[in-house]
Amino acid sequence: MNENLYALLASRFGATPDSVALELPDGTRYRYSDVEAESARFANLLVDLGLKAGDRVCAQLEKSVESVFLYLGCLRAGLVYLPLNTAYQESEIRYFVGDAEPAAAFCAPEARGFDGVRHRLALSAAAGSSPVFRTVQRSADDLASLVYTSGTTGRAKGAMVTHGNLSSNALALHESWKFRPGDVLLHALPLFHVHGLFVALHTALLNASPILFLPRFDAGAVIERLPRATVFMGVPTYYVRLLAEDALTEELCKPMRLFVSGSAPLLAETFAEFRRRTGHAILERYGMTETGMNTSNPYDGERRAGTVGHALPGISVRVASADDRPLGNGEIGGIQVKGPNVMAGYWRLPDRRAEDFTADGFFRTGDVGRFDADGYLSIVGREKDLVISGGYNVYPKEIELLIDELPGVAESAAFGVPHPDFGEAVTVAIVLRPGAKLTEDEVIAYVKARLANFKVPKRVVFLPDLPRNAMGKVVKATLRKTYSGG
Repeated sequence: MNENLYALLASRFGATPDSVALELPDGTRYRYSDVEAESARFANLLVDLGLKAGDRVCAQLEKSVESVFLYLGCLRAGLVYLPLNTAYQESEIRYFVGDAEPAAAFCAPEARGFDGVRHRLALSAAAGSSPVFRTVQRSADDLASLVYTSGTTGRAKGAMVTHGNLSSNALALHESWKFRPGDVLLHALPLFHVHGLFVALHTALLNASPILFLPRFDAGAVIERLPRATVFMGVPTYYVRLLAEDALTEELCKPMRLFVSGSAPLLAETFAEFRRRTGHAILERYGMTETGMNTSNPYDGERRAGTVGHALPGISVRVASADDRPLGNGEIGGIQVKGPNVMAGYWRLPDRRAEDFTADGFFRTGDVGRFDADGYLSIVGREKDLVISGGYNVYPKEIELLIDELPGVAESAAFGVPHPDFGEAVTVAIVLRPGAKLTEDEVIAYVKARLANFKVPKRVVFLPDLPRNAMGKVVKATLRKTYSGG
């Protein structure tokens, strides 16, 4: 049996080749037969260039239907798809290219950092290739994608995501969220992030649903299309911005079946206000790059604000002590996950397995949580100081290392504080050397020129000393508490 993820998806939409797959804002429509043909063109292009199963293909592209076809073409050819955030700067891209060693890269002509990649291509390069391709045989354990995830120390790590990981998760979500004939997905998420690329796209394709395809989130454009959709997936920021639109009403949302939120914590106030305005309770779920989706509030049943629900079918989730002992309801500990959704490991870091996985095979997520008496999981924090801003992971160490390069900086500490729009915003505390002068604007400009915008501090404060514990470690909890009030 071919366990290629594409083979699974095609088995669902192959029976309805003339139905609409993707509709663009200008009304252009692509059928499922077009998805088959255009993904075949990309598969043929890459194979004709000499790429072989297991080779990596990186893509730093603006969202487009062609980028969807490229991704599916990579799956079909047995290649490993590496999505890159469009905000990444040259030094970041150089790191990913050096670590993953892709055989081909799809990017803008002016993009920098892709030196050394054998084939640098534009999406138009596939136009002349054959629209017929026999999908390559893959096993569940073969890599489908390499997705770099931010840790809290060191550099980003590549999560090795397999065909089996993605297939099992798509099927679990399809079942849990009750996808059905007639569903229409309104897709406003980016495609370089697992939420838009894997969660939203896979569930819709697995259902052979039409996808109303927006190039980016725009509250007005979403409002305009909600009456034609049944499912919408977003990050908390999207819901905050939709609530700012007077046109968001219960009448407008009557055709809608499901609103899903993830990638960052949804504030209870946003949950309550959205339900009051629309009559819909947002379904919050919990996932991560390394595992796909782990838990979900119930489709049928109470969706509890401030929780991420129960484990998805086939997945085990537990809260454990520092020595991996499972804890009871109400006890706070590290969240650990086991199932067919969990990645194979980190790219070229085999020695990390004992650190990342327990002796009985659970993945240590690094998140801290607790189950309530009814088995709903709440995430109460993180074992390390990861910041999630607008749904994207930011690790403080990268920002601190950069700022510490500035003349006059003795030390710095980056941390997240609550933000009404982004969930969390990066704040940096800096201790200057005697006699040194530096302004907030200078620090922000320095970071902005070198890192993606979502990593740029929203605020910089200058302190005589950083708060430390008895062991000399900076206490970021104190900084967060001090500066969380704005």
